[in-house]
Amino acid sequence: MRKSVSFGVLGALVALVAGFGAWAWVLDDGGMPGARVVGGVRVLKLAHGLEDTHPVNKALVFMNKRMVELSGGKLRMDLYPNAVMGGEIETLEQVQAGQLAMTKVSTAALEEHFPEARVFGIPYLFRDEAHFWKVLNGPIGEEILEKGRPKGFFGLCYYDAGARSFYATKKQVRSVADVDGLKVRVMSSRTALDMIEAMKGSPCPTVWGELYTALQQGTVDAAENNPPSFVTSRHYEVAPFFALTEHQRLPDVLVFSTKGWELLSEQERAWVRQAAVESQAEERRLWAEDEAKAMVFLREKGVEILEEPDRESFRKACAGVIDLPQYANIKALYDAIQEVK
Repeated sequence: MRKSVSFGVLGALVALVAGFGAWAWVLDDGGMPGARVVGGVRVLKLAHGLEDTHPVNKALVFMNKRMVELSGGKLRMDLYPNAVMGGEIETLEQVQAGQLAMTKVSTAALEEHFPEARVFGIPYLFRDEAHFWKVLNGPIGEEILEKGRPKGFFGLCYYDAGARSFYATKKQVRSVADVDGLKVRVMSSRTALDMIEAMKGSPCPTVWGELYTALQQGTVDAAENNPPSFVTSRHYEVAPFFALTEHQRLPDVLVFSTKGWELLSEQERAWVRQAAVESQAEERRLWAEDEAKAMVFLREKGVEILEEPDRESFRKACAGVIDLPQYANIKALYDAIQEVK
């Protein structure tokens, strides 16, 4: 009787160990943060705050497809859009903590981590879209992507997030004089606050998800963003005046965990880099399509669009922002960007 109990217990233990062994195999990540290995396939975890219909998410789906093709099925991603893992601040913290391999954030979210990221928030930093991409895809852009390494992450590539312009609830913003006295929603960014103050407006940091109600109730008079975001947020319903001031071009950045990157093989790194570079071209194509559709949609909804506001008045008003004491450490970088032809 005792032998039978012993064998029964032994059998149960063997089954339990085998079960744990199977789970360990499924969940084994080789020590890599934000990843798992399933059947010999390394799966990288990526989360971001945008909708699954957004050009960035579509580009990430494309990147995943290319990663699978390049690796012969040995490397892929699990994508978590729609802020299911939190907003930009939260997902960036998760990359730093090793809970995610990758995330997508705006350069505005990087400002507190390294000062060079603040340069993108300086109004009218870029002469036009061509200048923007020449800088980003050149030595200066590459250097900035590397600046987060001491903080646990670095950039793989930039994504287009368009130019930011003003929209208002009660009047058109035709020149900088129309910003005087307006309560303008801004991101939680030092450069955004300084920009609106330079225009003599009253900057009001407001959570994106609360902005519709703030515009509707008059807590803020105006806000600024790109055309696709103006559409998807439905802010046009309560702010029917849109002026294409194009005062900022803040790119998005695809960032990777530094610790995770070091644990990838050289071959895996090559697959990730190539897929990321190809996804940038795809995202730019998708963004251009989305932006054109957004402008058509806004006109159909009766939004008053001012295509040629007095941009020079905005440039002059903001010209001194870069000379404020808090930007002394990026003045040389700003000057270098201006010199790119």
